[in-house]
Amino acid sequence: MSGIVVLYEREQQVAARTPAAGPPGAERLPRRVHAAPTAPGRPDAAGPRTLCGRDTFAMTKAPRTPRPGEPWYPAAYASLVCPDCDAVMEV
Repeated sequence: MSGIVVLYEREQQVAARTPAAGPPGAERLPRRVHAAPTAPGRPDAAGPRTLCGRDTFAMTKAPRTPRPGEPWYPAAYASLVCPDCDAVMEV
């Protein structure tokens, strides 16, 4: 595998009935963190599927790129790592 892209699967946006839901542009927290191979010829873009087989279309690219010797996922989201993607990354 030439490279990976870390992606965030976001919670579905819920229609707000009250202003307590936050401003319209408020960032939603990741629901799950996935890894995907890079797109052919585009090392900064994800391919069409994650390592666990999910469609990457609606996912958000993480702002950081994994470095050799570090975990592939952001440490702050370690509890949200997709176990299937993580298993493939361990191989």
